[in-house]
Amino acid sequence: MQLLDSSIAILDSGVNDFARLSKVLQTTRHFELVSEQDLQAAQSSLLAEIRPEVDSLLSRVANYLDKLERREQSLIAKCELQEGRLSQGGSTSSMGNTTSRTTTSGSNALEELKMKQLRQKKERLSYAVGRLEMQASQRERQLRKSMAAQ
Repeated sequence: MQLLDSSIAILDSGVNDFARLSKVLQTTRHFELVSEQDLQAAQSSLLAEIRPEVDSLLSRVANYLDKLERREQSLIAKCELQEGRLSQGGSTSSMGNTTSRTTTSGSNALEELKMKQLRQKKERLSYAVGRLEMQASQRERQLRKSMAAQ
C-alpha cells in the first residue's frame, strides 16, 4: 500500500503543473500561410483596380506640367519683349529728342515717326514669330511624348 501511495504522490507532483505546461507548450499560429497563386491573384486584382486611377492622375500631372511650361515660356518671351521695348524706347526717345531739335523740317519729323512705328511693328512681329516657334516646338514635344507613350 505504501508503494501505491508513493506512486500516487509522484504522479500527483508530476501532473500538478499539467494545465500550466499545456498552456505554455501550446503552439499559436501567428501568421496564416497563403499559397503563391492566391497571392498573385490578389496582387493582379489590386493592380487592375489601382492602375486606371494612377494613369489618370499621371496624365493630369503631365498636362498640368506642360501647361506650366508653356506659361513659363510665354512669360519669358513677354519679359524679353518688354526689356527690348524698354531698351529701344529709351534709345529712340533720346535719339528722337536730338533729331527734333536739330531738324526744323516737318517731313523729317514725319519720317522719324514712321521709322519709330516700323521699328515697333518689327518688334511685335518678331515677338509673334518667337511665340509661334515656341508653340510649334511645344507641340512637337507633345507629339513625341504621345508617340513614345504608345
